[in-house]
Amino acid sequence: MAVPPQRVVSLVPSLTETVCDLGAAERISGATRFCITTHLPLGRITRVGGTKNPDLEKIASLKPHLVLVNGEENRQEDIAWLRDRFEVFESMPRGVADAAMVVKRLGRLIELEQEAESITLEIEAHLTRAEVMGIGLRRIRVFYPIWKQPWISVNRATYLHDVLERAGAINVCADRESRYPVVASSDLDALRAELVLLPSEPFAFSESHRRRFLSESVFGPDVPILMVDGRNFCWHGSRSGRGLGAAVNMMRPFRRRRRAA
Repeated sequence: MAVPPQRVVSLVPSLTETVCDLGAAERISGATRFCITTHLPLGRITRVGGTKNPDLEKIASLKPHLVLVNGEENRQEDIAWLRDRFEVFESMPRGVADAAMVVKRLGRLIELEQEAESITLEIEAHLTRAEVMGIGLRRIRVFYPIWKQPWISVNRATYLHDVLERAGAINVCADRESRYPVVASSDLDALRAELVLLPSEPFAFSESHRRRFLSESVFGPDVPILMVDGRNFCWHGSRSGRGLGAAVNMMRPFRRRRRAA
């Protein structure tokens, strides 16, 4: 591997953004079609397919010094194929604190440790802020669907759950057995959600969805429904700090102060 690696292919949108935020956008020679960031000129890099169906031969033709993958976003057979041929950096954070370590490891690998340290400190600052801002406030029951038809949410073994919890939510699907549990439409009322968050990804919920769900009381009468940027809840890396910060700010108006004992 070149030291530091000069040709990087990223199959993880959040890590593409992280490399750019570290100041190394010019090193990215290939990325998925979902790797959209203002730091990355669209016409300069080679698009190598999606996260689940990358064009492996096209990646190989780029002769990358480093390929960025995620143990959940990318298929294990694709990761294995790439490991046999190239240096691979794999991430799999289960929470915001883990994401800080991902940034440190990546910064060390591409020899931008000082830049990585700055991002890590930002993440740690947002972790502390979230804890302090939650003092004295009750948690609110939140349903966060990532898909519809069928409804799919997340359990406590996911990065997304950690963001929700640190922002003051009680994830109503936290104790489901599957990491991504399917929720029957007939069970939505039983979740007793006090707030529903409709993210922009991976399923692109829209304002028309929100209005229809409200008019039909899909999640129960008088349950507020908010549109949110899904990247703030599920992209790990350089976005982890500001993503958590946005989640905390969004949730705070819905959290009532605990009654004194």
